[in-house]
Order: sequence, then C-alpha cells, then structure tokens
Amino acid sequence: MTPRIAGLHHVTAVTGDAQRNLDFYTGVLGLRLVKRTVNFDDPGSYHLYYGDERGRPGSLLTFFAWPGAPAGRHGAPQAATTSFSVPPGSLDFWGERLAASGARPDGPFARLDGERFLELMDPDGLRLELVAGTAAPADPGPPPSGPVPAERAIRGLHGVALAEEEPGRTAELLVRTLGFEPAGADGDRSRYVGEDAAARVVDVLRAPGGPRATLGAGVVHHVAFRTPDDETQEHWRRRVASAGPDVTPVIDRSYFRSIYFREPGGVLFEIATDGPGFAVDEPEDALGTSLRLPPRYERERAAIESVLPPLRLPRRGRA
Repeated sequence: MTPRIAGLHHVTAVTGDAQRNLDFYTGVLGLRLVKRTVNFDDPGSYHLYYGDERGRPGSLLTFFAWPGAPAGRHGAPQAATTSFSVPPGSLDFWGERLAASGARPDGPFARLDGERFLELMDPDGLRLELVAGTAAPADPGPPPSGPVPAERAIRGLHGVALAEEEPGRTAELLVRTLGFEPAGADGDRSRYVGEDAAARVVDVLRAPGGPRATLGAGVVHHVAFRTPDDETQEHWRRRVASAGPDVTPVIDRSYFRSIYFREPGGVLFEIATDGPGFAVDEPEDALGTSLRLPPRYERERAAIESVLPPLRLPRRGRA
C-alpha cells in the first residue's frame, strides 16, 4: 500500500517582535510555548514554537523572530491562512475573548458542509482562523495549561489555505504525489485532506492576477507535513523528486528531521519526522522555559544570548 501524508506537522511564519508574538499566542490564544531556540540557519534570531501541552506534531505554529522585519505582502503564491481547531460551540467565547484583546475577529462564517469559523489577524497581520467542530486527534491529551478554559482551548491545527495563480498544478502534486484526497469545493476554494483525523486540511485557493506574495512579518515562511520516521521520509524524498521538484537532503532540526521542496506554484513545503520530539533536550514539564541551542552552537552561547532580545515568559496555569 502506498503511504499517504498524514497531515500537517507545523506551520512556520515570521514575526517582527518576539515579545509581542509570545504575548499573543500564549496570553490570548492560550497556546503553550514548547520550545525557545534559535533559527538554525541564523542563530542571532529566535525560533519560537507554540503548540499543545506536549508540543505534538499537528499542533504547532512556529515563528522566525526577525526584529523589525518589514511586513510581508499577502498574495500568491503563499500559505494565505493558517487555521486552528476549537471545540464545537466555542466560537461565541472566542469572539468575545478576541474582541476584548483588540484582535477584532470577523464572523462566524460558514463554508464546506457548514464548517463554522472566525477570521482574525495576529499582531503582525498573519491571517488566522478558528474552526469549530472539526475532528480531534485520536489521542488529544491535555490542552495547554494556559489562560483559556480547557473546554474552550485550541486543540491543534486544522489546516492551511494556499493561494495559487494556477491551482491545478498544486492540486496535482497534493493528490498524485502526496496522497491527499479531494474533499469538496466552495467557489474558488478546493479542499484536500490527509490521512489523519485532525490537522489534515489543505485548501487550494484560485487567486490569479493579484499581488505577488513577498516574505516578511505576518506571512507564512513554509508549511510542514508529518511523516512518522526516517524510512517513510526517505520514501517521500524519492517520490517527490521523481515528480519533478528539487528536494533537499535530510536536515537535522534536533526535534525532527526535515526535507524541503517548492510545490509547483512556489510555496515552500517541508516533510518532517514525528520524532524525536521536544522533550529530547528538556523535560516535558519545563518545555520552553530555557533557551535551547543545537550542539554546534553551544560554544557560542554567550555571544548568541548577548544579541537575542530578553523575553518575558508567560506564567503557566489556568486563569
């Protein structure tokens, strides 16, 4: 049986202000900071990971924190929207909470078989959605121990929407190469789903003739898909390469191993292993509380810490 992509591993975006970003994702959305490290290719800047209580694949939104980065341009090709899953019946709660925080949500709206959602932007202008009533992971585990009541808390990622000038080529790669299945359409939006019960949605949006996307604060840098282990990742590396895209060698990111390629429209994709996970270098109950560096940078810790802005970490526990 040919393997299928399970779903999303993480989404990585750009912020221009690490503290403001941290305050929003932990204090407003109630996610847990599960890893505080550096960009492995640019150790003078943070890479912040947010997720569920254990930092599991499928729950993760991460940020390259580039101080003062200019705003990116929304357009195509781009991962235009990142969606989180929230419990059924929680959109009124979230609408009130977001409005009180100044996030100014829009909705709720409905699409594709009555799926209900709120739209919002983070402080950098990253486009987000909270989608109610979507499937939860088979083993959801405890929600983040943050300020949001457990019965309303974000469950993990729901999906991403890709804005494409020529969506057919992207759809072909998703279906024929990565094994996603078509799951309906709504106007210029076509949906494809991975094998998992949750964090599996990729919507492809037809967006011809609009502005050309540019990288910067408030836009997604790349979208990462899950694979369970090194053996399956190697299968995907061969399969993607045979379909045409140039694929990187396997890169060790300490908490997972990754390969990267651009889909036909131009959005950067990653396929990341589930392991070894974030508890490989700090206990689960202490995730995100200290700056973790890959071994090759440990000798430079003092210099790296001297250029990173100080961060005021959130207090954990329910309000």
